[in-house]
Amino acid sequence: MTHDPGTGRDRIAGLDLARGLAVLGMFGAHLGISGELSVDPASWTAVVDGRSSVLFATLAGVSVALLSGRTRPADGVDLVRARLRIAVRAAWIFAIGAVLEWLDTFVAIILGVYAVLFVLAWPFLRWSPRRLLAAAGVVAVAGPPLNAFLGQVLSVADAESHYVAELLVTGTYPAMLWLAFLLAGLAVGRLDLAATGVRAQLAGLGAAAAVVGYGGGWLSTRALAGGVPSSGPEEGFASPVGEWEPAWLTGAEPHSGTTFEIVGSTGFAVLVIAGCLVLADLVPVLVAPLAAVGALALSVYSAHIVVIWALTAVDPAAAQGLGDWVLFALCATATATVWRARLGRGPLERLLTWSSTRAAAVHPPG
Repeated sequence: MTHDPGTGRDRIAGLDLARGLAVLGMFGAHLGISGELSVDPASWTAVVDGRSSVLFATLAGVSVALLSGRTRPADGVDLVRARLRIAVRAAWIFAIGAVLEWLDTFVAIILGVYAVLFVLAWPFLRWSPRRLLAAAGVVAVAGPPLNAFLGQVLSVADAESHYVAELLVTGTYPAMLWLAFLLAGLAVGRLDLAATGVRAQLAGLGAAAAVVGYGGGWLSTRALAGGVPSSGPEEGFASPVGEWEPAWLTGAEPHSGTTFEIVGSTGFAVLVIAGCLVLADLVPVLVAPLAAVGALALSVYSAHIVVIWALTAVDPAAAQGLGDWVLFALCATATATVWRARLGRGPLERLLTWSSTRAAAVHPPG
């Protein structure tokens, strides 16, 4: 979302396309086109629920990789500069997220956690893709039970609604679990994304992870939870510290935060990224409007929250449903396409690039 080396040759069009899909998918989730996903084509819009924000977070990891050396991790002074750039961007994203939260819409703003993830990436900038994927796996397996335990502790202390607790543990996007998506994205960003073999491997790994995650979630629900999908570790937050139910960690429902959901959603995100890399090369003209949304992702995301706030201030029932999502998507795509063609970077992207490169004494590209 914040990788923005201009509008020239340095940009990877497939990543912009993936960001664009993530942003428009989050529009859909916010505007209520999601539901229960099934084999019925009428339910397929529900694919945006949860998975769009996970794709968003995975792409955050890719952005961090691109900001810190791409396939060759930065070292020495360059590593210091990369960390400064990431820190400044994180600070701006956090501030922008705080303003959007102040508007008090019905949308759960992801930017605060997004900023936290950028900071949490610092220790991992020199890690190899294999180590990053292993670390993501550790978070996926150990994170949910630890999340349930910490949620219980915070509930007993009556601190579960504290802002820091929500960012890290109890919120819609708990950073201690979402770190898995960032690490997976960082691993992806360290690869040669222009190589056909790498894209094929990403597609295969993504598909395998999706099958294991969602398949394991389906089996675990029936084996341990009587076939009733779990909403995740948060089901145990109100229980006494140390009390445990296996059903809390079953299933792979969107935003549930179970191991199965983390693995399945990560696999889905990686598969989408691989597909977008191929599509952007095969049909660049056709995907250009969506790629424009991705290139201006922070500005477009922020603008849609402001529009929702303005509409609901007039009519609380506004900005809901498939029709509104289509309208939002068309307006965002048209505006981003024209803006990018005429002005290049989005306004917020320009702010982040200018401030972060100045702070790190790096000449801004473009």
